[in-house]
Amino acid sequence: MNEYDSNRILDLVKPIGYLPTKNISEADCYILNTCHIREKATEKVYHDIGRVKKEFRNRKKPIVLVTGCVAQAENEEMLNREKYINAVVGPQSYHQISSILNRIEKTEEKINSTEFEVIEKFDSLNELKNSNSKTSSFLTIQEGCDKFCHFCVVPYTRGPEYSRPFSDIISEAKQLINNGSKEITLLGQNVNAYYYQEQNKHFKLSDIIYELNNLKNLIRIRYTTSHPKDVTEDLINVHKNCEKLMPILHLPVQSGSTKILNAMNRKHNIDYYYEIINKLKKAKPNIQFSSDFIVGYPGETEEDFRDTVKLIKEIGFINSYSFIFSPRPGTPASKLSLINENVSKNRLIELQSVLEKINAENKKKLLNQTIEVLFENKLENQDKYFGRDKFLNSVIVDSQKDLSGQLLNVQIKKFNHNSLFGEITNNLNQTNAA
Repeated sequence: MNEYDSNRILDLVKPIGYLPTKNISEADCYILNTCHIREKATEKVYHDIGRVKKEFRNRKKPIVLVTGCVAQAENEEMLNREKYINAVVGPQSYHQISSILNRIEKTEEKINSTEFEVIEKFDSLNELKNSNSKTSSFLTIQEGCDKFCHFCVVPYTRGPEYSRPFSDIISEAKQLINNGSKEITLLGQNVNAYYYQEQNKHFKLSDIIYELNNLKNLIRIRYTTSHPKDVTEDLINVHKNCEKLMPILHLPVQSGSTKILNAMNRKHNIDYYYEIINKLKKAKPNIQFSSDFIVGYPGETEEDFRDTVKLIKEIGFINSYSFIFSPRPGTPASKLSLINENVSKNRLIELQSVLEKINAENKKKLLNQTIEVLFENKLENQDKYFGRDKFLNSVIVDSQKDLSGQLLNVQIKKFNHNSLFGEITNNLNQTNAA
C-alpha cells in the first residue's frame, strides 16, 4: 500500500512542478513515506533524515516531509524532536500535499496534517489520473481496520475500515490498463472486508474481481491482505470461477494456537482457519498459500509454538513473513510481559527453517517444468528480465529483446532462495503480449 500511496503522491505534486529524481543531491523536496508495523520504524526515520542533513550540510536545505503511518503515530512529537522536518502528513491526508508544499515554500511554517479525512482523500485522487504505467500495478480499494488485534497499530494509524466506491475502483483499474498494466493487485488493510452500498446495490470484493475479469488486456488479478474472518462463500467461489484470479492467497494466521489467537484478539480459531483453507482448496485445487507469523507472543508456550510449526507443515505455505513479537506503542499487547528473548529467537530460527525448506521443495518441483511468466522489467545493467509466475515466484531469464509486459512460457533450469531461473521456450504464449 505504501508503494501505491507513493505513486499517488507523485501524481499529486507533478501539477505544481515537482518531478522525481534518483539523485538525492538534486532534491528540492524529500518525502519519506513510512510504515509503522515493524520494530524501530520511528528511529529509522530519524536515521534517514540524518543522511539527508549530511548530504545538504553545505547547501540549501530541501523541504522535508514525513508521510504515512509513522507520521500519523508520532506527528507533533516528531516535529518537536527533529527541526529539520517541515511537515508530517498522515496516510489519510496526503491529498493535501500540494497545498502543504505551497504553504511551506511561502512561509516555511511547520505543518501537522494527520486528520482522518479518508473520503476527502479519495475524492481528490479520483479527480487525478493515475499515471502508473508498470506492467504490474497496485490499486487500493479499502483502507483501515476495525479488527483491533491486540498487537496491531493499523487501526490507530489508518483509522476505521473504509471502502471506496465501486465505480471509482473500476474506473481507476481501466486507467491502469490503458497505461499498460497487465496485472492488478487489489489492496487493503483488510481487502476482503470491502463492502460498498449505493441505493439498492451492494458490492463486495468478489464483485470487483468479476468485473475486472471481464476487462480486455488485463491478464492477472490478485488481492492482499485478507483476514480469515472475512473469507466469505462468494469470495471462495470467485477463486473457482475467475480464470484471471491467480491461485495464490496471502492469508495471515499469526499463530497455530487457538489460545494465542484468542490472546491476540484475532476473532477466529485454528479449526476455522483450517476450514477456510480446505474450502479454498476444494474450489481451486491448485491454489497455494502464504501467511504471516508472530513468534514469541506474550504467553506463548512450547506447545503453542509446536501448534504453529504443525500448521505450517500441514498447509505448506510457499512463502511467508515471520517475526519475533515486538510491542507497538499504544496497543493492548504493549502492556504484556515479554517471554524470554533467547527462547523467541530460537523459535524464530526453527520456524524460518521449516518455511525455507517448504519454499525450496516447492521451487525444486518446478525444475524442468514450463510455466507462464508475466515479465515486468529489465534488470539494471544486465541483459536479464524479471517476471513472476502465477504463484508470485520471481523468475529471471536472459534476453536481449524487450520482454516487458509479455506473458511467455519459461522452462525452469535452476533456482535459489529468492528466484527461479529459466529459458524462454519456442512455444511462446504471445496472445497477451503488448
